[in-house]
Amino acid sequence: MVSSEGLCGSQPPIAAPATQYGVTEPISMAGPTAADIQRSRDLEKFLVQAGLYESKEEASKREEVLGQIQEIVTNWVKQLTRLRGYTDQMVEDAKAVIFTFGSYRLGVHGPGSDIDALCVGPSYVSREEDFFFVLHNILAEREEVTELQPVPDAHVPVLRFKFSGIPIDLLYASISHLVVPHDLDISDISVLYNVDEPTVRSLNGCRVADQILKLVPNVEHFRTTLRCLKFWAKRRGVYSNVTGFLGGVNWALLVARICQLYPNAAPSMLVSRFFWVFTQWRWPNPVMLCAIEEDRLGFSVWDPRKNPRDRTHHMPIITPAYPCMNSSYNVSTSTLRVMMEQFQYGNNVCENIELNKAKWSALFEPYLFFQSYTNYLQVDILAADADDLRSWKGWVESRLRQLTLMIERDTYGKLQCHPYAQDYVDASKPCAHCAFFMGLQRKHGEIVQEGQQFDIRGSVDEFRHSISMYMFWKPGMEIYVSHVRRKQLPAYVYPDGCKRSRNLHLTPQQPSYKISRNNGVEYQAESGEKCLKRKKDPDGENSEQSRLDKRRSPDRNQSVSPEIVSRKLGSACTGCSTSDLDEMNRLAEANTSSNSSGISSCSHEDIGNESTAGSSEGSNVGDNNPSSSQSDSSDDLKSSVEDEHADQNKVFQDGLLKDLEPKTVVGVVLKSMNGVVDSESVQNPVIRCFFCCCFV
Repeated sequence: MVSSEGLCGSQPPIAAPATQYGVTEPISMAGPTAADIQRSRDLEKFLVQAGLYESKEEASKREEVLGQIQEIVTNWVKQLTRLRGYTDQMVEDAKAVIFTFGSYRLGVHGPGSDIDALCVGPSYVSREEDFFFVLHNILAEREEVTELQPVPDAHVPVLRFKFSGIPIDLLYASISHLVVPHDLDISDISVLYNVDEPTVRSLNGCRVADQILKLVPNVEHFRTTLRCLKFWAKRRGVYSNVTGFLGGVNWALLVARICQLYPNAAPSMLVSRFFWVFTQWRWPNPVMLCAIEEDRLGFSVWDPRKNPRDRTHHMPIITPAYPCMNSSYNVSTSTLRVMMEQFQYGNNVCENIELNKAKWSALFEPYLFFQSYTNYLQVDILAADADDLRSWKGWVESRLRQLTLMIERDTYGKLQCHPYAQDYVDASKPCAHCAFFMGLQRKHGEIVQEGQQFDIRGSVDEFRHSISMYMFWKPGMEIYVSHVRRKQLPAYVYPDGCKRSRNLHLTPQQPSYKISRNNGVEYQAESGEKCLKRKKDPDGENSEQSRLDKRRSPDRNQSVSPEIVSRKLGSACTGCSTSDLDEMNRLAEANTSSNSSGISSCSHEDIGNESTAGSSEGSNVGDNNPSSSQSDSSDDLKSSVEDEHADQNKVFQDGLLKDLEPKTVVGVVLKSMNGVVDSESVQNPVIRCFFCCCFV
């Protein structure tokens, strides 16, 4: 475990030499004051108490596990060398070498963290057959190995498993050597000779980690700051590369850049400066630790001047090792917006900490996602058992980012999505289950027009087809997408299983995402049963008319309320006409006692020999300026999705699983007639349906 003293000794840190780190001059060469040193002590003490450092016993166990994996892969390569008829001397010299990268290599891992490892083997040992089949079978036979999951079609192919309870993500790279030297320098560019793109991406993790440690002025200060900010990002819901936020390497690169800009600062100063700098950063200007190396071996490097796709990146964070890539291509306009809001939150708290108005614990207050929006998308993922759910969930989660991009494209950025990085489990389900949620809101500052609506059924239909491409689908793997309002959220998303009060005092650091009226007056939709009950008691104190009279807007003609309309997937959607609303209102009255839900079923009935889109990079869409034209990015995503889904004709079952509890109300229609708002419950029993989000 890292000492609780660390940077906190009696002597102030020694100033870094006058060496320039990074592509620009430092912002400040100032060292810490006595108050900064004390705040750094308090910060590290807080991190230790939060359990972010592993014990010596766990550290020793990790080293032991890595030693065992090294022995396994060496014997594996020797076995293959012998089977392929090489000489006895070649068999004796044959070996594979294990390198680590990620949080373990950077020295910021904690208890229970996984180990990112790379196996480097000789040129005659392949990834497709030898690694994902032969080595996979060897690991499957060992009793120490559990939860073995190959992911050969990922952007970076990986073999995931637990070894003696420690999670391992193992990559493989076959380099152009018949014998891998035991002292291989993986930072040398020669390891990239005559290798393919997946191998380059596999090698890049180790090469980037080594470069980061070389490019920061004080490694220990870098580690403390990075450990702090990774913990903060997880607490605030912005730590997840796969859902469009930032992952471990992204946060490491951002922190390393701050260390370069303030080379003599203590960790407390670096944390504060991190938020200050990145609230001011003008994206999409890239963050770089060093100059981008020119193309030397024919691999593509990040260059928006030459590569049109690079111009669509919203938050470029460039890796420092050749070939330099944008590590944050997953970021969308919506997730960038969320992160900028959280950076502002962190900046405000750090200002208070420096004024002694707050303690470090205030910085790590969890983000109240389920109290921040009125409307949510709920994505339920089900499988027959835990092993099937693990692989099925990984595939669905890797495609959720595409759903965000599609919604942004189809609504021209006017409907914003906030995918939440955490998954939730309903333990009451008889089958394996987990759920993801997205917050939905209209873009702030949009001019609201009467009858404005967002039809996202086409977006979700594309998402459904994307999910259907999973080549390892098994019976029981299901996905359901539904709209839920805040008061319909399931109890299992709350820590204690109970829904908290919505009357939350929201500070400027905890912004409200409610869809409100132009004049600031807001109407809350009630559940169907409650609305109907109040309508039947027009003279009572709690009648619907009485309630609305108290909350009536002075300017009713400009009032706006959300309207969620559900229909069958196959039907055309050109808007929500008056006849449509009348028909749904009639259905609502006929089905007030029904508990049927509007959850979408995307279960497979027939899975053919489809090819899987293996790149998790997918299509990068959008524009660096949210106010600019969306046509180019829309065409890029549309063509990419069409290419992915060509000749993929799938058949989907209608019907909900019996164990999936329905939502009691799909939506609420708020109509304005003669200046008086009338609320009617809408219950839609259609199963395979999505909805338009309308503002009337």
